[in-house]
Amino acid sequence: MDSNALKAFLTIIDQGSFSEAAEQLHLTQPAISKRLAALENQLGTTLIDRSHRQIRVTDSGARLLPYARKILDEIHNARIALSPDSGLIEGELQIIASHHIGLHHLPNWLRRFKREFPKVVINLQLMESDAAYEQMRKRNAELAFVTLSDSMAPSFDVFAHWPDPMAFVAGADHPLARLAKPKLADLAKHPALLPDTSTSTYRMVSRLFLEENLPLHPQMPTNYLETLKMMTSVGLGWSVLPLRMVDGSLKVLDGVLAKATEAGHPVTRVLGAIGLTGRQPGNAAKALLSIVQEEERGSALGPGGA
Repeated sequence: MDSNALKAFLTIIDQGSFSEAAEQLHLTQPAISKRLAALENQLGTTLIDRSHRQIRVTDSGARLLPYARKILDEIHNARIALSPDSGLIEGELQIIASHHIGLHHLPNWLRRFKREFPKVVINLQLMESDAAYEQMRKRNAELAFVTLSDSMAPSFDVFAHWPDPMAFVAGADHPLARLAKPKLADLAKHPALLPDTSTSTYRMVSRLFLEENLPLHPQMPTNYLETLKMMTSVGLGWSVLPLRMVDGSLKVLDGVLAKATEAGHPVTRVLGAIGLTGRQPGNAAKALLSIVQEEERGSALGPGGA
């Protein structure tokens, strides 16, 4: 069974079209169609139904899907196992990072990585953590740096993790900023600027307000923390943001932070580096993971560490 044909089959499914799959693999559309046809001829069955405007996986294609991914994963692992143990780290490294990690963590890592391993070409994608998990399932990157989730599927391995303490904040000129020890009841009187309801941050805040039987008034949800910071800094409401984002434009609402901790709901989240279970990271990925662990450990212990 040809690995290039399997790759073509998976890419067509993941991209949802022959043309986009061909572009992804740097092939012509006739070439990728030929690879799929060769695989179907070899297996004696139709894998993708082409009779509709949108492609549809047949029952045979659906049964092949997990085996195809596993076969390509094992080929990937074999290449790593057989690669020369010369200490030379080069080639291409595909990674994904959430927007927050990309802005506040990744620059330090990559600056050092490029200095130490100049022969590695980094292919970086920035996206929300939920989207990153999906792209990793499709094998579109070797590592992803994301917000870790309690509901994370067992098909992912966590290679590194570190806490990202958060705080209730308001703009420096917001009425809440003038209170010595604001309480949740004080926050309930003002709009909340929070990520959408599917995020761990929103669930944590919502739980606190429910336990106190207080109303929560979310406004303009967005998962872009920089946007939430901007809206908070100009006084449109209060928010919950990572401590490392707090500057002179924001005031930490210490009283609320203490209350949340006392209630057994510490305001924090965990960031981390993930890979797919059963798919070994290559030498370049291992080198980057080593740098990430050292940099985050140093950040936590240093004068500015959280």
